[in-house]
Amino acid sequence: MQAKWSGLFPVSGVARARVIAAAQRFFLLTFFVVVVFGACLHAQEGNHRKIVFRVNPEYPDTLRIAQIGGLVRLNATVSANGSVTQVEVRGGNPILAEKAQQAVMKWKFAPAASQTVEELRLSFSPH
Repeated sequence: MQAKWSGLFPVSGVARARVIAAAQRFFLLTFFVVVVFGACLHAQEGNHRKIVFRVNPEYPDTLRIAQIGGLVRLNATVSANGSVTQVEVRGGNPILAEKAQQAVMKWKFAPAASQTVEELRLSFSPH
């Protein structure tokens, strides 16, 4: 018995059903992976939660007089209730970074459904 040709592949009734079932499983698995991992990646990027209480960092007089400023980059881990639980320095002058870290630990963010990591940049200017 010869199989009928349908499009590019010879397909009998049973083989066609298997191909369709395999294609459906592949589609569902691909959809699931994209949705789940896409949501995880979005959560890791930081959601830019609104700051509801902010403390300005202390600018040491010695650095201000010496005209030393710059940008400090931080990653702040913020709990679901909006409290900052950890601050990681990503770059900048070590003294300014320490002052920025101390200030950000006192910040409060808007509540959210889960913990987030917020990317922050604080600028210090002696002028």
